[in-house]
Amino acid sequence: MRRVLSVAVLGGLVATLLAACSKPAGVDGDLVDDWKAQPEATSFVPESGVCHLSLPDERLISRTAYNPIDCATEHHYETVFVGELTGSAKDASAPPDAGSEGARKTFEECDKKVTEYVGADWRGGRLDIYIYYPAKAAWEGGSRWFRCDVTEIQSLDSNEIKRRAGNLKDVLKAAAPIAFGCFRAVLSGDNINAMNAVACGQAHGAEFAGVWAAPESTYADFEKNTQRAHDGCRGVIAKWAKIPNDGNLKFRTGTIIYFPTEEEWNDGDRGVQCFAWISDQKLRGSGKGAGPGYFRIR
Repeated sequence: MRRVLSVAVLGGLVATLLAACSKPAGVDGDLVDDWKAQPEATSFVPESGVCHLSLPDERLISRTAYNPIDCATEHHYETVFVGELTGSAKDASAPPDAGSEGARKTFEECDKKVTEYVGADWRGGRLDIYIYYPAKAAWEGGSRWFRCDVTEIQSLDSNEIKRRAGNLKDVLKAAAPIAFGCFRAVLSGDNINAMNAVACGQAHGAEFAGVWAAPESTYADFEKNTQRAHDGCRGVIAKWAKIPNDGNLKFRTGTIIYFPTEEEWNDGDRGVQCFAWISDQKLRGSGKGAGPGYFRIR
């Protein structure tokens, strides 16, 4: 999942940085000419609580591509939940297309299940989620499952999947390395090019405060008014830091937000990651619950 970065500096000035399987053709012959490929048995349903070393790029999974392994061994993906499609998505002639109502409903359920599993909103750490559906032959055979996987990624700025051993149950109830904490920004003039994770005892300028749920809108409308997301994140930061959410808040802290790509947005992701930001990058210690003395008016 690649997210987009936007920054609001102290005083409210804004700068933006943008940082399934195919079925083989039939074989002509005297006995099998024009026979259709047989659908997969409907009994195939993926398991939860298992892991996978690799998966195809497509969102559709066939039985032949299903090779679960024990999560104690090294892997890339972990299946958290397997559910059943309902309503119009269940009655459709094919699995939900990206951006469809069925895909949005599936994302909503996977979002909740993964958040419950990892112990907090999965956007609060180096995690990403993937959703899979039955391959065409299995769908034609009656399969209507969807599968929610979670994976560890390299960093806030890189969605490259990291190989790991062990499951991710309650991983965000613990501190770093997976849960987001403090960051030292890489600057180019007034722009932030990247965020490097550091221990909160080291000098830094940013810290993860929580997730703001953006209201329903088109992606174009969201991008036209990222200030609304910065304002929403100020409320998240005020609650997290225990500082007044008043007219002085923008002089206490800037905001950095990471928000979904258009594809993710269309699939139902409305989660905006909120970071408190002090531009001199001289903070030490965590700002969580630190109050006005930590976030002084500047």
